[in-house]
Amino acid sequence: MAYFSDIPEIRYEGGASDNEFAFKYYNPDQTIGGKTMREWLRFSVAYWHTFTMDGSDPFGAPTMQRPWDQYSGMDLARARVDAAFEFFQKIGSDYYCFHDVDIAPEGNTLKESNKNLDEIVGLLKNRMDDTGMKVLWNTANMFIHPRFMHGAATSNNPDVYAYAAAKVKKQLEIAKELGSENYVFWGGREGYESLLITDMGRELDNLASFYHMALDYAKEIGFDGQFLIEPKPKEPTKHQYDYDTASAYAFLQKYGLADDFKINIEANHATLAGHSFEHELHYARVNGILGSVDANQGDLLLGWDTDEFPTDLYSAVLAMYEILKNDGLGRGGLNFDAKVRRTSFEPSDLFHGHIVGMDTFALGLTIAHQMLEDRALEDIIEKRYAGFEEGIGQKIASKQTSFHELEKHAMEATINLSSGRNEKIRGRINQYIRGSVGVPTTAE
Repeated sequence: MAYFSDIPEIRYEGGASDNEFAFKYYNPDQTIGGKTMREWLRFSVAYWHTFTMDGSDPFGAPTMQRPWDQYSGMDLARARVDAAFEFFQKIGSDYYCFHDVDIAPEGNTLKESNKNLDEIVGLLKNRMDDTGMKVLWNTANMFIHPRFMHGAATSNNPDVYAYAAAKVKKQLEIAKELGSENYVFWGGREGYESLLITDMGRELDNLASFYHMALDYAKEIGFDGQFLIEPKPKEPTKHQYDYDTASAYAFLQKYGLADDFKINIEANHATLAGHSFEHELHYARVNGILGSVDANQGDLLLGWDTDEFPTDLYSAVLAMYEILKNDGLGRGGLNFDAKVRRTSFEPSDLFHGHIVGMDTFALGLTIAHQMLEDRALEDIIEKRYAGFEEGIGQKIASKQTSFHELEKHAMEATINLSSGRNEKIRGRINQYIRGSVGVPTTAE
């Protein structure tokens, strides 16, 4: 059954196009810096927001009109596979991501749940073989069911801990079967509501043991995908242990996991942690742990995870600047962990959301690449830190000095500070953005 029969295959038509079902800036075969846009961006569709999200929120009932929702149970799961692969082919994405409960309903027992998964995974595999679609990453949902109200791998209940391990074991087997390029851990309930009832040390130790067991099992079955942690500071818990990239990295270092995990950074999670998107990407890049990206944005006037499709070009430019300096995302990609607004309820809106998201990052890629080619920021930064290339600065950089020598230098030196010229630099970025959309960069 066709679910999007009135929607054409989305193709590139350029910035002057007024076709609402065409890419304006994402030209998948265009080469930039030795790679095509498709290779740099590695776009992925999020199964949960695109095919299962119903538009309900804490204040309102479902609003989404989804033709496959005429079914229920396993019939609905099968229908979603049909809808998904029709969508993938029309939007032109090479990857998709999913949680276990997105693709198949949970049964009354773990055995029933696994049986449901096996059937749908078989359908997915057949469709992937036919179309060339790939899984960017999969994961186990361990935050919705009431059993996880006190956490999963950080639960105070060992039976829940074991149940969580069984779910991840199954998902690693599915990752192996479907050739998933990554496996993600998002600890939605791995945190606390009150320290008054929390043994944080025990919970963190147990979480680390869980990750080590996952690594052991992945090696046992021959799954060689990249393991990723996705930080988020809060919501649903008061404080989640993987608060941001820095805290996740500290955890990995403490427990001997830093060589086996990288970070999956979500833009909206970064802002909830009080950071900019580019800050989280930059921190991960300079520490060698930038793995993948959940491409969305939040509403800065709201204090929760709104998961909007990315349209902020300034943010996309700075994000792609970091990704280009990282020489891409390796086995990762740009997954649209984004949902159309509750008021954008028609099936066609799913295409509009992905089109604008893909165009935003494609344009961001083009602008960021030109900035790097022109060394628009690099020359400024090198000049700003030039003092560390000679004299006492070079000794500091090479760790060949001491407090005694530095004190002597300070007694004799005259300090001359230079302006950071922040406003000038931001104006320079604006010139690149203006020039990229056909507006002259100089006054006529």
